[in-house]
Amino acid sequence: MDERLQQYNNKMQKSFDNLLKEFGSVRAGRANPHVLDKLKVDYYGTPTGLQQVANISVPEPRMLLIQPWEANMVRVIEKAILTSDLGINPSNDGKVIRLTFPELTEERRKELAKDVKKKGEAAKVAVRNIRRDANDFLKKSGKSSDISEDEIKELEEKVQKLTDKYVADIDKAVEEKSKEILTV
Repeated sequence: MDERLQQYNNKMQKSFDNLLKEFGSVRAGRANPHVLDKLKVDYYGTPTGLQQVANISVPEPRMLLIQPWEANMVRVIEKAILTSDLGINPSNDGKVIRLTFPELTEERRKELAKDVKKKGEAAKVAVRNIRRDANDFLKKSGKSSDISEDEIKELEEKVQKLTDKYVADIDKAVEEKSKEILTV
């Protein structure tokens, strides 16, 4: 890959990786510890990621078990889950917190699939914006340096191929995630 295009490839890859990370937090009726990735708890006055104050395991396909390393954190974690947008009521026995994921209704599955498509579209827009930035950079460097018009055309074609690759990857990821969500 041309070193002039490497930074744009890296940016497109980051957009794609970010999309996959977001897909990890979409709950599809199965327990997935990644739905808790964005959840912060108050750990002695400091907002801290849940993974840093507790062990999270999946004992059953539709249940998460959160075991805090300090007993006094049970209530704090429970409060953080209740105030989050997870829509799951935690149950605790004083030592551990159980999150039971309800079976998704067909309506909810379709809603989640739409949400996945929206996130995919946003990622494609990000990739296209990176393409535009790359093309602008090439045009500017064509005017100010000794790059020939043919070279610029060739590099623009490479940028387009890169864009097409990432858009196809995004479409595939959206299709797979939608299929996973819609499968009962």
